[in-house]
Amino acid sequence: MNSSYKNDDVIFLLKDVTGRVKPLPSVEREKLIQSGMHYSEMLPIEYIPTDEYMEIYFDSFKVFGQKMADALASLADKVIEKRGKNVVLVSLARAGTPIGVLLKRYIKWKYETDVLHYSISIIRDRGIDDNALKYILRRHAPEKLLFVDGWIGKGAILNELKKDLDNEAYTGISPDIAVVSDPAYVTRLCGTHEDILIPSSCLNCTVSGLISRTFLRDDIIKCDDFHGAVYYGELKDNDLSYGFIEEVEKHFDISGTDNIPQDSDDTIPGLNCGMNEVLEIARHFNIPDINFIKPGIGETTRVLLRRIPWKILVDPSYKDDMTLRHIIRLAHEKNTGVQFYSLKNYKCCGIIKKLADI
Repeated sequence: MNSSYKNDDVIFLLKDVTGRVKPLPSVEREKLIQSGMHYSEMLPIEYIPTDEYMEIYFDSFKVFGQKMADALASLADKVIEKRGKNVVLVSLARAGTPIGVLLKRYIKWKYETDVLHYSISIIRDRGIDDNALKYILRRHAPEKLLFVDGWIGKGAILNELKKDLDNEAYTGISPDIAVVSDPAYVTRLCGTHEDILIPSSCLNCTVSGLISRTFLRDDIIKCDDFHGAVYYGELKDNDLSYGFIEEVEKHFDISGTDNIPQDSDDTIPGLNCGMNEVLEIARHFNIPDINFIKPGIGETTRVLLRRIPWKILVDPSYKDDMTLRHIIRLAHEKNTGVQFYSLKNYKCCGIIKKLADI
């Protein structure tokens, strides 16, 4: 699989389907998804950010670069403490890929050990890429594997992972997932439980090695293939994949974990903490399908970049919060209303528009 990352940073286990899948406009894609076609069977047109949006993106590093680095450092320390220096990182493409690269680099910087990093696909309601996972298992003991993602919204991918690993073929693989931010409170293996801005969530392929989100359709992906992805080589002049990595790395030598609250045994309220809030939102707004509800900064950004948003909820406590500047900007560009609504775990939440309203 082609990408703009160096092989030393990540090994992609994906089938290159460049030129074989026509990206679809958001409205057409949304209608197909809500008519029953699975989202993984098509690809969205990549959002080309405006100058104003990119200004917010670059400014985010000045304000939040240290916080991102601190959370990353906290996560890396937990990974080494709990899994040791022989851990094999398996990031979930594509949001998990840049975080996997950063974890690998931080571990090498602080612990002077070079861990392996693979990036594979997992798709909600379709599962993890069995061929990719079995490829890794032929080379590494199952107990060494650790899955990595960027953030947790309501925990759908974590639930998918747990379901997929409940399989005799995967005995010994931990369903733990390491993330920078977990406002849903479903994992202790996180940098922070705060809903923080992770700058890589602000963009798509241009901070993820120029690859698309992963793709799975049986006319192109055969039974022995890895899940697929497209390489957007035509966007190489706009590529910020290493710009993001290097901006966070600037804070490695001054970042620490003293300012990150550490979990106690009673810090995790339970597996349904974030989901309970999602269910409350569904009841309040009469939304029958919780997949239309995307809580947290990362997921709200995705709704605005790739889906057709109905409205954006913002907790009143954060109405002037700098971490939401890109959300407000995107909402303005997409003519999407912003409603102040009290949230417990999250700073914001995106809600997808129903087909009947499109």
